[in-house]
Amino acid sequence: MGQEGSLARRHDDAPGLPRGRSSLPADEVRAAQRQRLLTATVAAVAAAGFHSITVADIVRGARVSRAAFYAHFRDKEDCFLAATAYGGNLLVDAVVGATRALPPDSAPEAILRASCRAFLRFLADEPAFARVFYIDMPAAGAGAVNRMDAAQHRFAELNRTWHRHALGHHPEWPTVPYDAYLALAGATTELVSVRVRHNRAAELPDLENTLVALHLAVLAGQRWPT
Repeated sequence: MGQEGSLARRHDDAPGLPRGRSSLPADEVRAAQRQRLLTATVAAVAAAGFHSITVADIVRGARVSRAAFYAHFRDKEDCFLAATAYGGNLLVDAVVGATRALPPDSAPEAILRASCRAFLRFLADEPAFARVFYIDMPAAGAGAVNRMDAAQHRFAELNRTWHRHALGHHPEWPTVPYDAYLALAGATTELVSVRVRHNRAAELPDLENTLVALHLAVLAGQRWPT
């Protein structure tokens, strides 16, 4: 994995993909083209910003043809949204995977901490994607803003699912409206965005205790730890 993470990669020095008839099945070539385009888009946007890059920049970084680009995507925005959706799905997979790796009888607090840790570790390991997702997405147009809103709701739903499970162990914890889960997703976004904006993605794991305490203050009614 490079300095910018596995989700951001230029392929300038990589061999070109086969053209015409080759020993590789067509679906494998198409999948490789798409993957190159996604990682090249993240790399290009992280380096120059969404509005400054062109389709030519993406295909150059992916080392595929312009025709191959348009076989996969309508335009730059379509490719950008696909790249951020791909990374976002991997992020959610990392969070869910971390909780599923715990013993079945783990306490809700341990599950919460594991999910926060996995979330922050993923973004720290993928600083280019973190910048693209948290800094470039909100400024990339209505489609990207809608995707960002959907991501907030997705994490709010994860919060709600965890809280409902936790209430089975802690019936004394408060029930809260959906807006509380959404507010926690928004607060998390703000804490992450500030660090990413100042090129401090490597420090994101330091937020673990803060995020855990924040969630427990709202969803468990717990006092902030001293």
